[in-house]
Amino acid sequence: MPQLDLSGKVAVVTGSGRGLGLAYARSLAAAGAAVVVNDVDAEAADAAVRQITGAGGRAVAEVVPVGSTEAAEALVARAVDSYGRLDAMVTNAGVLRDRVLWKMTDEDFDTVVQVHLRGTFTCVRAAVERMRAQGGGGRIVVAGSPAGQRGNFGQTNYAAAKAGIAAMVRTWAMELGRAGITANAVIPVAATAMTRTIPAFTAHVEALEREGTALPDGLRKGEGFGTPEDVAGLVAFLASDASAGITGQCIGIGGDKLALWSHPQEVSVAYADGGWSAEAIAAAWPLTVGRTPQTVGIPAPQL
Repeated sequence: MPQLDLSGKVAVVTGSGRGLGLAYARSLAAAGAAVVVNDVDAEAADAAVRQITGAGGRAVAEVVPVGSTEAAEALVARAVDSYGRLDAMVTNAGVLRDRVLWKMTDEDFDTVVQVHLRGTFTCVRAAVERMRAQGGGGRIVVAGSPAGQRGNFGQTNYAAAKAGIAAMVRTWAMELGRAGITANAVIPVAATAMTRTIPAFTAHVEALEREGTALPDGLRKGEGFGTPEDVAGLVAFLASDASAGITGQCIGIGGDKLALWSHPQEVSVAYADGGWSAEAIAAAWPLTVGRTPQTVGIPAPQL
């Protein structure tokens, strides 16, 4: 399909030395795009570039920790200096500092927000400035998470950052439409270093990495849990001309499952003439809006 051909396109993928980011970079390059690989680990970034170029693709590395404006501008400059333009920004870089609320330090919180939320903001802002200047539209693809959609125990910092990223995507879809730039979030569920620590997944992820053992259908279909490569096709699609009419969406993918996440919306309402006192709310709550409280958290795997 010509619309899925990324020949002549240039993409930056943050956090692409390994895992999901590497799968994204390889998929984009296989579709014809030139790719700027980014990682804080120079050896991982260089190895990723060698993988891509060894397969006939085009790639260069930019080793910098995302978060600051300077890092974001360096990534865009690397794309423009190497390939003359920028067509897609894929923000994947991330870290975890999981702790329950009362044990989470300021540093734990700030580190995760700096990389995920601020890093997404600064990289997308720098990319959009370039895309608007060169004309011709562009593609913003950012990394969300089920934790950002539903919350997750021990992940105050991560869930907050990912929820903020989803909100930014909705805002950017409105702001960037006139310039022909789309903005979407990918909500991946895949075997990575981050998910290896989930007890229900650990043995399967280790078997996959050690022996190449395929994930069972109970994971691929029942939990929508797969490999990084299972997610990469969505990123390539969202970076292509075929996705020109899609923006402001949070799209889930993992294993054999593709899904569209809903936006937050009112699910029940009640009215009172003259407004609501505390006593009136207490009386009406169990009979009106409180009858169907919303659930929280990511459902435990059913294996």
